[in-house]
Amino acid sequence: MSRGRNLTAEKILVVEDNAMFARMIKADLAKEGYEVTVTETGAEFLNQADSDSHDCLIVDLTLPDEDGIVLVRKMRARSNVPIIVLTGREGIDDKIACFELGADDYVTKPVDSRELLMRVQAAIRRGDGAEKSRGRLQFGPVELDHARHAATRENGDEIDLTPAEFSLIWVLAQAEGRVLSREDLVDAISSGEGPMSFRAVDILISRVRKKLDKDAIQTVPTVGYKGGWDVQTNQ
Repeated sequence: MSRGRNLTAEKILVVEDNAMFARMIKADLAKEGYEVTVTETGAEFLNQADSDSHDCLIVDLTLPDEDGIVLVRKMRARSNVPIIVLTGREGIDDKIACFELGADDYVTKPVDSRELLMRVQAAIRRGDGAEKSRGRLQFGPVELDHARHAATRENGDEIDLTPAEFSLIWVLAQAEGRVLSREDLVDAISSGEGPMSFRAVDILISRVRKKLDKDAIQTVPTVGYKGGWDVQTNQ
């Protein structure tokens, strides 16, 4: 039975370079009331994932610009949103790699539209609330608004952050005191424009400290970095 369209339709982001198959997925899920965005490359997928929140991700593994396994790793570093791998690759090594990196489901093509719908529904139920924190976070004296990629001080002044700087502080705030390695941060903030180096991460850390406060980010020697302030979720 169709869920029907509404103003709070759950959002699904798909990366699939087979245009015909992508249209089929979009049509089948949209018919059930989901808001579906389709991308064709890993770069488009990452840019879209960073610009909006989603309730479920559907990832093909064989893409023109990047292996989908890398996308699974990067997205799991960014968020706990459910990830369904939908691919023609049936090898056990690919399956194990995806599950080890945090994928929630692995489906091989071809797949019946009813089966895909049930898997999407199940993934969203398991991940219910995973993206709620992607709205606003109170990070010490600074409010972070993911929708606007904006950081605001208690007096209302907005802090001028680049997209990469905002992504960095957002990921550290979401970690709620957990230490993130440089590898974690590279995965979490690399854009579709190319990989980021460890040196670039260190430079971003320095820039964000200057704009927020030196205590906003703590260095954990030989391990990585963590947020230095308490975190609260703003509804």
